[in-house]
Amino acid sequence: MIQETVERYRTYLEKLRAYEHAMGLMSYDMSTVMPKGAGPVVGDTFGVLSEAMYDMVTSPETEAMQREILEHRDEVDSAIVRTAELAMEERARIACVPKDEYVQYTIDRTTADQVWHEAKLKSDFQMFLPHLEKLIAAQKRFALYYKPDAPVYDTMLDAYEKGLNTATLDRFFATVRERLVPVIAKIQNQPDVSFLHRHYPIAEQRIFSDYLMDVLGLDRKYCIIGETEHPFTTSFTKYDVRITTHYHEDAVEASMYSVIHEGGHATYERNIGDDIARLPIGGGVSMSVHESQSRFFENIIGRSEPFIEAIFPKMQEIFKEQLKDVTAHEFYVAVNKAEPSLIRTEADELTYSLHVMVRYELEKRLFNGDLAAKDLPKEWNRMYKEYLGIDVPDDRRGVLQDSHWATGLFGYFPSYAVGSAYGAQLIKRMERDLDVWTFVRKGDLRPIVAWLTEHIYRFGCRKEPGKLMEEAFGAPFDPTYYTDYLTKKYSELYCLD
Repeated sequence: MIQETVERYRTYLEKLRAYEHAMGLMSYDMSTVMPKGAGPVVGDTFGVLSEAMYDMVTSPETEAMQREILEHRDEVDSAIVRTAELAMEERARIACVPKDEYVQYTIDRTTADQVWHEAKLKSDFQMFLPHLEKLIAAQKRFALYYKPDAPVYDTMLDAYEKGLNTATLDRFFATVRERLVPVIAKIQNQPDVSFLHRHYPIAEQRIFSDYLMDVLGLDRKYCIIGETEHPFTTSFTKYDVRITTHYHEDAVEASMYSVIHEGGHATYERNIGDDIARLPIGGGVSMSVHESQSRFFENIIGRSEPFIEAIFPKMQEIFKEQLKDVTAHEFYVAVNKAEPSLIRTEADELTYSLHVMVRYELEKRLFNGDLAAKDLPKEWNRMYKEYLGIDVPDDRRGVLQDSHWATGLFGYFPSYAVGSAYGAQLIKRMERDLDVWTFVRKGDLRPIVAWLTEHIYRFGCRKEPGKLMEEAFGAPFDPTYYTDYLTKKYSELYCLD
C-alpha cells in the first residue's frame, strides 16, 4: 500500500518539477534575452502557472500522500522521506496565503523586475517605488499569515537559512565590524591598478570566460554561460545549470570574478548526488551554504596568488597588449586592492561585508516598521557614508544597484556575508586533508571539488544546513575564522602592523 503511495508521489513530483522548470526557463529568458515589451505577457503566464502550482502543492491529496509517507518512513527510501518533510514545511508557508494573493504576488514580482531594469538604467528610484512597496507589503502579510506571533524579518531570514534570525546576525555582524573596521582604517598606500581598466574587448573577455569555466571543471555539455544586467546562476537540475555574467570593457576583473563566483554556484549544483538529482532535494541546501561556495571560489581560491600564477599565462595570451607589462604578482595585488566602493558585487573581500550590513540593517528596519520604502535612497546614502565613508552619486549606483528586492528576495543578503565566513572556516578544515595550494598553483581544482563534493555537495538538501556545515567544519561555526583570514591576508598585502 505504501509503495503505491510512493509511486503516486513520485508522479506528482515529476509534474511539479515540470512546472518549476517551465517557470525557471521563463525567468532565465526574462533576465537574458527576452524583448522588453514581452513583460506583461510573461507576467500573465507566470500567473497561470503559479496558480496551477499553488493548487498542486496545497491540495488535500498532496498533503495526504506526504503524511502517509512520513508515517511509514521506515519503509520508504530516505530521499523520498526527506522530500516529503521539506515539502510539508513549504506547504505550510504557501497554504496559509490566499490563492489570489499568491498568484498576484507572482505577477507583481515579474512586473517589478522589468521596471527595476528600466529604473536602474534611468537611475530613477521613484519609477520603481510603487512596485517595491507592493512587494514589501505582500511579504509582510505572508510572514504574518505563516507565523503571526514571530518577528516578520526573522520569518523571512528563516526561509533562506533555517534557524537564522536577527539576534544571531546582530552578533555576527558585530564581530565583523569590531575586527575588520580597524584593519580597513589602517590601509593607506594603494597599488597601481590602472592596467585593470585598459580596453578589454568583450570578444576577448568571452574567450577568457570559457577558459575560466574549464579551469573550474564545468562541463559545457551541462553548463552554459549567458549575459545579463545582474549576474546570477539558475539550476534546473544538475544536468542543466546556467551561469551569467556582465562585461565591462574597462574593467576586466568585474566579469572575471563574476564568472568564478557564479561558477562556484554551478560547481555545487553540478556535483549533487545522482540519486537525488531529479528530486526537489537535489539542489543547494540553503542560500548561505550556496553563497559559501560562490564566495569560496571567487575569493579564497580565485583571488589567491597561487591561482593567479596558474591562470596568468593564459590571460597574457588572450590579452596580449593589455597585460604585456604586468606580472602575475602585480595582478594579484591589484585584484585584492581594498578600498571602500559603491558597488557590492565589485567590492573587495575586506570591505564586502560592510555592503551586506547596509542592506541587512535597511531590511530589518523595513520589516520592523521603522523605515518606509520611500526613504530608502536617503537612508542608503547616509549609511554608505557612515559605514564606508563614501558619497553615493545616484540611485543607479546606490539603492537600485541590486536586483534582489525587485524579485522579492528580502532576507537573502545576509547569506553573502555568512557564506563568506563559512568559506574561511572550510579552507582551514580542507587544508588538514589536502595540499590545497599545490593543486591550485597547478590550476588543478579537481581535488578541491572532490573534497567539497564528499562533505557538502552530494547531500543536496538531505541534511539541515547548520548540521551539514558543522559536520564539514568538524566543529561549530565560528566567524573568527573569517575575520582572522581577512586580517592576515590584508596585513600581509599592505604590510600592516
